[in-house]
Amino acid sequence: MKADVQFDFLVDKEKNTITIKRSFAARRQLVWDCYTRSELLDRWFAPKPLTTKTRSMEFKEGGHWLYAMVEPSGQEYWGRMDYQKIHPIDSYTALDGFCDDTGALNPALPRSTWHVTFSDAATQTLVQTVVSYASAEALEQVMQMGMKEGLTSTLERLDELLLQLN
Repeated sequence: MKADVQFDFLVDKEKNTITIKRSFAARRQLVWDCYTRSELLDRWFAPKPLTTKTRSMEFKEGGHWLYAMVEPSGQEYWGRMDYQKIHPIDSYTALDGFCDDTGALNPALPRSTWHVTFSDAATQTLVQTVVSYASAEALEQVMQMGMKEGLTSTLERLDELLLQLN
């Protein structure tokens, strides 16, 4: 099924956004669970060879997910996702940012808004993520940090997990 997977990564420098469209060969409820449950996120939400570990997660409006992407050497890169709006199995909106292991945001690195929608597409689930930045400089900074390559690898890991779970 992998040959039929849709993957679009569109950068709009005028709007300071990245739009990612990706289809998955799984039911929408299962894909939603993989995006919203820490025990599943820990199995896919980092590019290879990194792994993910959750410090805390409260998936509700006003809640947040504090997690680290961990290199094989043990080096940790902490992130925080603050959930703003949640419409179960349809969409959620969250603020994403780099932080330390206590969840204190790093003001030197860009923060973004993620609007993630889930929809049925024949036998697959289509996930569209629109990531918005405050400035062209912030967008350029994350692109230079390897956003496209990292996200490509991360979503391939989700494919692998969904095969195991289906």
